[in-house]
Amino acid sequence: MSEKTIAAIATPLGEGSLAVIRISGGEAIKIADKIFYPFSEKKLCELNDYQAAYGEIKDNEKVLDDGVALIFKAPKSYTGEDVVEISLHGGRLMAKSVLRLILSMGAVLAAPGEFTKRAFLNGKTDLTKAESIMGLISAKSESELRLSRSAHIGKLSEKIEEIEKELLAAAASIAAFSDYPEEDIEGLDAENFEKMLINAENSLKNMLSCYDKGRIICEGIDTAIVGKPNVGKSTLMNMLSGYERSIVTDVAGTTRDIVEDTVTVGDIVLRLADTAGIHNTEDEVEKIGVQRANSRIDTAGLILAVFDCSKPLDEDDFALIERVKKLNTIAIINKSDLQRDINLEAFKDMRIVKTSAKMGEGYEELSREIAELTGIANLDPDSAVLMGERQRACAQRALDGVSAALEALLCGCTMDAVGVCVDDAISALFELTGKRVTNEVTDEIFRRFCVGK
Repeated sequence: MSEKTIAAIATPLGEGSLAVIRISGGEAIKIADKIFYPFSEKKLCELNDYQAAYGEIKDNEKVLDDGVALIFKAPKSYTGEDVVEISLHGGRLMAKSVLRLILSMGAVLAAPGEFTKRAFLNGKTDLTKAESIMGLISAKSESELRLSRSAHIGKLSEKIEEIEKELLAAAASIAAFSDYPEEDIEGLDAENFEKMLINAENSLKNMLSCYDKGRIICEGIDTAIVGKPNVGKSTLMNMLSGYERSIVTDVAGTTRDIVEDTVTVGDIVLRLADTAGIHNTEDEVEKIGVQRANSRIDTAGLILAVFDCSKPLDEDDFALIERVKKLNTIAIINKSDLQRDINLEAFKDMRIVKTSAKMGEGYEELSREIAELTGIANLDPDSAVLMGERQRACAQRALDGVSAALEALLCGCTMDAVGVCVDDAISALFELTGKRVTNEVTDEIFRRFCVGK
């Protein structure tokens, strides 16, 4: 447990009905008693765990505000330390003045994520649960919120512990065999041992296979809207954004540079880029826009290729189809409110969505197609899903260790050699949950948190 008592404003700065200041550490209640005076005249240190008191916040005899102090005594608190949370009237100046008073009484300002870091160090949470907190705070869709909630209540931790248990049993059997090679060790027959490793390998593969889908839910996907001039790209951008983000006119080539926005379509965050019309042109400015549009095709994770339903396909259309048909592309057959004069056979190997962006039609179908294409339609947001590159890297190292152990076993290597690979896999899983992790890793994780959490 740290010797320093920390404090920070735990609510966003600004005008609001309430602001909350959190104090944590061995001196938390003592410091709070110096500035908070309950109307009951009973000191905070005399209150029981989980009790609250209504009173005044004073700087010597000067009353700053009235509010409520809530007591959490170690170890039954978020951080595992004594914690006091003071609720007062919301407002930037009021919250800052009370925090300044608390710091003058001996507390130090909490670093970003320090409350949650102390919870981890004091055994109140593991790293996977801790990392989910930022997802709970910043979730942009219902699915992201459910993924973060699932990790926060321990679904991912439980799955990892199941794999750990299997590998620890394997490692224990190997250790016993090494010490007593002549004995008949239970569970170390070749068939049973191989089964344990295969189970662990399959679990890790399934976990990793869901990573990209979970990452799309949590981080979104770079999406390029491409097509010839005047096919309705900017109108589609506006339909998805919900407001006039791009300028729309009947003049071809209105969009000459990339217009960007971030929107949520269904349960997926799209980082949209409305690009200049792709076509052969002698206009030097338009050429630059076309080059940038082509560059976005190369880097986008999702391409919405827009075509005008009311006109026959021409060379520029066919060139674009050929360019994007093998990528993660949805062909948007736009202007469906007009008479159709387009040959849909050209799109036989592509996903198609018919829209009238001008009339706001086709949004739901497009949302479903995006979910199918990205794979999240089949992802259960309440399941155990890896969240973040650090977790993925640990799981991949664990899988590599288990696969190497299986290969060594099948090749007839000694059990000691197999055991080294199993130990590598266990170490990777311990790093994933934080059972065995360096200070540098924990510092980097909690550095990304907001102050007060």
